[in-house]
Amino acid sequence: MQTLEQTTALHDLAEPGRVLLISCYELGRQPLNLAFPLAFLREAGYQPAVVDTSVETLDDDALRSARFIAISVPMHTALRLGIEIAARARRVNPQARICFYGLYAWLNADYLLREHADYAIGGEVEQALLALVQALQRGDDDPPPGVSTSQRLSPPQVTRIAFPIPDRAGLPNHRAYARLMRDGIAVPAGYTETTRGCVHTCLHCPVVPVYKGRFFAIPRAVVLEDIRRQVRAGIGHITFGDPDFLNGPTHALRICRELHERYPTITFDFTTRIEHILEHRDLLPEFKELGCVFILSAVETVSEHILQALDKGHTPQDVIDALAACDAAGITLRPSLLPFTPWTTLDDYLDLLTFFETWDLAGAVDPVHFSIRLLVPPGSALLERPESATWLGELDEAGFTWTWRNPDPRVDELQRAVAALVEMAERDGSSPVETFARIKALAWGVKGVTPPAVTPLRRAIPGESPRLSESWFC
Repeated sequence: MQTLEQTTALHDLAEPGRVLLISCYELGRQPLNLAFPLAFLREAGYQPAVVDTSVETLDDDALRSARFIAISVPMHTALRLGIEIAARARRVNPQARICFYGLYAWLNADYLLREHADYAIGGEVEQALLALVQALQRGDDDPPPGVSTSQRLSPPQVTRIAFPIPDRAGLPNHRAYARLMRDGIAVPAGYTETTRGCVHTCLHCPVVPVYKGRFFAIPRAVVLEDIRRQVRAGIGHITFGDPDFLNGPTHALRICRELHERYPTITFDFTTRIEHILEHRDLLPEFKELGCVFILSAVETVSEHILQALDKGHTPQDVIDALAACDAAGITLRPSLLPFTPWTTLDDYLDLLTFFETWDLAGAVDPVHFSIRLLVPPGSALLERPESATWLGELDEAGFTWTWRNPDPRVDELQRAVAALVEMAERDGSSPVETFARIKALAWGVKGVTPPAVTPLRRAIPGESPRLSESWFC
């Protein structure tokens, strides 16, 4: 609990820099999780300072000036970086109030509020964050709805909000972030979202415990104005970063049509499920004409029993069919993967590598994905399954995940070896295809046999796979 003197010091929150918003990592994108809260706070008369530590330096003066520090943690990596910033803020400015907001703030609220923070906010965070700042300025220590403290955990607010135009003024220039790499040309890439939440309930997804199958459309006018401002700032490509862009296919298509009508040279990519690619395959040719260059989809694995354990909603054959549908439309399919799980066998991993080589996909995935290990955050839907008791270990609160071990120690050893290999290849600037070949040799070496020779199938899209310049992971 803050002293009276500390509470009084919060009354100047409307002065420049007294509120400090910090992003640590948003997949190489200019952080939308700063731009939306900025819009709410600035419209209400506040003048926050903003820092994205992934591309700029956070100096001690900014921490000392702040009375309220809010750290965006939409994913696991951001949270691990965020607690380092919170610890530093406590040393530099022990009187400041610290708040974590985003998906991982809610999932890890118990630990964060005990060890690092005064407040945690999940769900639709913007209105709760603004209400908290306003309450503190009034001297009201009773947190508003949606804001958790160590004395009271509040459920995340998952209700439709009135979206303003994201305010990107003061954020680092788009050229500091990822670029679209296509045909040897680097194009500055922007980022926006058309929806919040997701209607699907994949068991391992961190969106599920918070949104529980709900999603909200962001108004088309808001999305298009956000894109317009980014185009004026110099971007030539847009990533639609919704958890699933085709949760609302009509909404998505209308936005892309108007985007293309206004800016016919702007390209885009989006994320959607394998089953949505198949369900809406008739829309793919139009998305191509409107500027779509690739689709990211969570393939995860090609082992039926693992897909069932994750409740992914697709089969290995569906992946092949979705690949064919994207090829026919002239759109690259870029899979994201989750190869290491409690159910993964060594043969599962080798089958995954063989599948990617057979379908000539080695260059269409960031190599880091071949090293990713299942994270089970507190509150994960996986914990609700009775069979989880057979593989679940202890909760590592400081690591923000439940622990687990694969029944075959070789699989866990392989994951660590692949992760080290990928990190080294990234430092050396190796191509995805070169890195894949090294992963293949390593994995088959664990099996103790020579890797099989594979002749890739001829496919409709030749040449280098378009991609963003930053290898991302959650």
